[in-house]
Amino acid sequence: MKLNEIQDLIKFVAKSGVSEVELETKDVKIVIKTPAGRKEQVFVQSSPVAPSVIQSAPVALQVANPVVEAKVAVSDDAKYITVKSPMIGTFYRSSSPDKPSFVNVGDEVVNGKVICIIEAMKLFNEIESEVKGKIVKVLVDDATPVEYDQPLFLVDPS
Repeated sequence: MKLNEIQDLIKFVAKSGVSEVELETKDVKIVIKTPAGRKEQVFVQSSPVAPSVIQSAPVALQVANPVVEAKVAVSDDAKYITVKSPMIGTFYRSSSPDKPSFVNVGDEVVNGKVICIIEAMKLFNEIESEVKGKIVKVLVDDATPVEYDQPLFLVDPS
């Protein structure tokens, strides 16, 4: 099993919310456990036939005899709500360059409050908040292109 396949499996398990996954082939046995603390632990055991696959791994996996252990930390951003772009266009934090930003880090937002503008095909679309909370982080620079579903803001709902 290749390293990128193992990494993809780890990501899939982390997103799915499953607490434990075990995969065994003739060369490799992989056990992925996610305890209540939401930190993934990955144990990869390789048989003597396939140690070259594991030993060629980058620094993310460290070889300890035939057993490899790696820990993937879940980011602190997981407790925040991500406000994503509803369309492709150009992101603007204010209605014009001489006006203040709609929202800044630390500002409270409520449902329906305009938080930015996305220009698409010469139309300026006001994007309203669909969540209530405090802006924790602005993820996009002003006057830059954004894609559909691209994260724009992190909001702390508490």
